[in-house]
This record gives sequence, structure tokens and C-alpha cells, in this order.
Amino acid sequence: MLKSLTGWIAGAALPATAVAAAPFPVKKTAAEWKQIVSPAAYHVLFEHGTEPAGSSPLDGEKRPGTFVCAACNLPLFSAAHKYDSGTGWPSFWQPLPDAVGTSTDFKLIFPRTEYHCARCGGHQGHVFNDGPRPTGKRYCNNGVALAFVPEGTALPALRT
Repeated sequence: MLKSLTGWIAGAALPATAVAAAPFPVKKTAAEWKQIVSPAAYHVLFEHGTEPAGSSPLDGEKRPGTFVCAACNLPLFSAAHKYDSGTGWPSFWQPLPDAVGTSTDFKLIFPRTEYHCARCGGHQGHVFNDGPRPTGKRYCNNGVALAFVPEGTALPALRT
């Protein structure tokens, strides 16, 4: 049984059985998630992959709105908290309240802080201490793990 996401060792993907066993409110099997999200999104969200830098159109998204989890539709970030970090990935200086959880990732040998959707556990990216004021944080997100909802458009229903 998965007790926490902390401590996954270098390059190890989250096992498909852990997707359903994870302690998150939205529980689906690997097969169910694969019916909902693209193969690239599944790889990032549930196998802890990383999309290539510069590959997401959301990196250049500048309109007001909300960024939601591509898996369960939970609102994660306000566009007002997005900034151009120059990394090639959408970056934010702050998530919405109670939207993300964190764990420690050792894929690159040294520990990094990974963050994931608080509802489904989908891996979003890593948080670093080199962001702008007022938080000094950089939430470096995989664009494929997000969907953008422009201001004035209804947010999608949360998946259950």
C-alpha cells in the first residue's frame, strides 16, 4: 500500500497500482485515467514524466483565467500568478489555496520538492526557491498536466 509519494528512487515511475491506491479523494485505475487524458498527459501525471521544455503552448499563455488539472479539473493556479521564468515551462509564483500537495523526489539524486494535484495526485511539476516576490517560489509546471480556462468561461465540472 502506498503511504506517501515521498522517496521514489531515480527514474522510477509511479506503479499503475499506486494510482488507484493513492490517498487522494479522486481514485481511478490506470485504465480509467488513460480513457480520460492523452498518453502524454498520462505519462506526466501518473508516471511522473516531464514534457520537453518549450513544448507547451501554455508557457506563452497570457490571458486572464484559471489553470486546472488536466486529469480531474481542479483549479490549481490563477493566471494572475503566472510569470515568464524563461525555463520553457509554465511557471507560477503561487498555487490556489489547498490546490496542491508536495512530496520529496530523488529522481536526480538530490532531493527536489515535487507538487501534485490535491484531488487526484496527478504530478504537476517541481517547486524551486528562485521565483519572484512575494513568495520567492517557482512552481514549474508541465503544460500537458494543465488545461487553461479563459476568464469569463465556466470552469469544467470536477471529475469524480
